[in-house]
Amino acid sequence: MKIKPKTTNASAPAAEIGLLIYPDCQLSAIYGMTDLFRIAGEWAGGRVIRVSHWAASDEAVTCNWDSHPDLPHRLSHAIAPPSLVIPEKMEPFPAAADWLRARHSEGTVLGSVCAGAFVLAETGLMSGRRATTHWAFAAQLARRFPDIEVADDRMVLDDGDIVTAGGILAWTDLGLTLVERFLGPATMLATARFLLIDPPRSSQRPFAAFIPRFDHGDEAIRRAQHHLHAHFTKALQQADLHAVAGLTERTFLRRFTAATGHKPNAYLQQVRIAKARERLERTPETVDHIAWDVGYSDPAAFRKIFHKLVGVSPAAYRQRFGIAAAEG
Repeated sequence: MKIKPKTTNASAPAAEIGLLIYPDCQLSAIYGMTDLFRIAGEWAGGRVIRVSHWAASDEAVTCNWDSHPDLPHRLSHAIAPPSLVIPEKMEPFPAAADWLRARHSEGTVLGSVCAGAFVLAETGLMSGRRATTHWAFAAQLARRFPDIEVADDRMVLDDGDIVTAGGILAWTDLGLTLVERFLGPATMLATARFLLIDPPRSSQRPFAAFIPRFDHGDEAIRRAQHHLHAHFTKALQQADLHAVAGLTERTFLRRFTAATGHKPNAYLQQVRIAKARERLERTPETVDHIAWDVGYSDPAAFRKIFHKLVGVSPAAYRQRFGIAAAEG
């Protein structure tokens, strides 16, 4: 039996989603979300989501495309998409921030995807709030806007009047979340199946990589890091690290945490789990064998730590990301 999209009837849109186009933003996210909402409407039995595009210049933000141009605007959501440049190279967008603040004061829910969180943060409305962004940009978002509580493990974080999504392709997760909200779970699932994409995911952790910082300028701590990376399979001896760094225990712990963002033992776990993830992705070795090779004498403890840091079990991680099939 062939499955056909449901036909639509003319009716008032269930919501209007405004997509903000700022310099160097990811246009594929703009057009991808536009298409996703249109496809959702094909499955919704007459209900549709209106989409409008808003272009930001140095002076103002104006609408340059609208799926329902004959209706007055009433934005339910205004979303800042990802940027194609890294946050360090993103320019401030005061006109966009002013426009977002004005929409928020009218009752519009503000949203962002990936580095779009930096655009949203310029409004000042995220101070004291929780937000997510791409896992690789989370530390910088926290440094630049210290009043924001960055939850970098979340794929979509709905904080009521502000909703943020992490990952450059997390616009699919945010788009489906909004489809479910306005058109219902059945339409959301039908849209996801039609587009061959997963329903909204809850966590970025399976995708996040451990990227140690070595450019912090603390040479003593850098020596200790190099020692940890060279001897990660061995039991951690704090005294060895203090000796390598040439620091007292108290000074070492303070400076190591400040420089790396982790305490020494937590840093070691990150190094080991990163090595284990690589082995799970590329080899058919058993989970127990990998656990022993990366420094865990107790495979059960390894599984527990792996799940804590990655968000899934080693076997589930291999099933999703492995290029060599094996049983864990």
